[in-house]
Amino acid sequence: MRSNRVRVLVTGVAAVAIGIYAEIGFSGDNNNAKKDPVDLAVGKGLKWLASVQGNDGGWGQDGGETSYVRQGERLESSGNDVANTAVVAEALLHTGTSATRGEYRQPFERAVDFILKHVEDSPADGLAVTSLQGTQIQRKLGPYIDTFMTAKLLAELDGAMPTEQANARVRRNLQKCVAKIEKAQLKDGSWNISGGWAPILGTSMASQSLAIAHAKGAAQPLMAMARVEKYTLQTTAPASGSGGGVGSGVGAGVGSGTSGAIARDRVDFAPSTVEVSAASAGVPLYKKAQELEQLSRTDKDRQKNAKEIQAITSQLSDTKFVTGFGSIGGEEFFSYLNISESLHRTGGPEWKKWNSEMTAKLLKLQNEDGTWAGHHCITGRVALTSAAILLLRADREPAPAALTKK
Repeated sequence: MRSNRVRVLVTGVAAVAIGIYAEIGFSGDNNNAKKDPVDLAVGKGLKWLASVQGNDGGWGQDGGETSYVRQGERLESSGNDVANTAVVAEALLHTGTSATRGEYRQPFERAVDFILKHVEDSPADGLAVTSLQGTQIQRKLGPYIDTFMTAKLLAELDGAMPTEQANARVRRNLQKCVAKIEKAQLKDGSWNISGGWAPILGTSMASQSLAIAHAKGAAQPLMAMARVEKYTLQTTAPASGSGGGVGSGVGAGVGSGTSGAIARDRVDFAPSTVEVSAASAGVPLYKKAQELEQLSRTDKDRQKNAKEIQAITSQLSDTKFVTGFGSIGGEEFFSYLNISESLHRTGGPEWKKWNSEMTAKLLKLQNEDGTWAGHHCITGRVALTSAAILLLRADREPAPAALTKK
């Protein structure tokens, strides 16, 4: 009898402990989280992000307020911007925070409001959702990365807000972003608009946002979705007389800052002459990560594109390929995120190996203050920390239904 009582008591204590752990979440201040290095790392990262949010609800390259900027760091931009704020919101959303729950609910609500105000203030014409130009993340991922990141976030938030009014606001602004993206699609089917180091990553986010919005019933961008899928399949094929893949049609001959409308008039897709460097600064990792994500979204896609997917996946054992530009920058982190999302949908030994190696790498790279910082191009702690959190949580996130429908 006594042993039964002890067993019941132990079971009850364990249940209470689990409940406390769930309530604490990812604060990074509790001893329970320290039992799991990933939870501890994520908790520290989230705590830092919340601590540096700007008074306006946004984040910039290295924090939300100037007092958090690293001394001696040459920043390419100042002030808080939509793209950095959107990637923080994504990190919060995918670690248990939403507009209705979570430890960081208030910072999240302020971030979403910051983003929505920018979209609402933007003109209906043109691809931009912000008047702030020249930010570091724009210089690297293209001048309209704010729009693509915002569309993806709003597509995920569609239907998940606490009130009808809030849901209507999100959908209205999501549809505005989708319309902008559809109109600005280039003739080749991409959004590799000139003015960035690796605009192919913007194309990937634009495509994902359309797919999620479509699955939510918020938009019907079927033509744009078909065109970007065709573009991706074409770019996986070797160029005529070349050993490399083909990429964007926008890399050469179109000046920095060229609008989508002008670029569409000037550029035609020519597989035999367009090189991968046009879309990804000559770094195969960026382009292949986009291809893998685009071609592996559903069971049907994975069956249809099995040969192409296998060819890309086989390169993940090549350290030089995975290293990308040669050191860790935001482009590498966002490429890794595409790869993690793709492999996680499929599962199997390739996913387990990739996720294990990526987790070990990220834990080693985290700074004492809980941040991650890039070593080239996108060096800002805000984008890198958010992307690292998303990567560390990739194995605990269910594959988005919007990107897995047959």
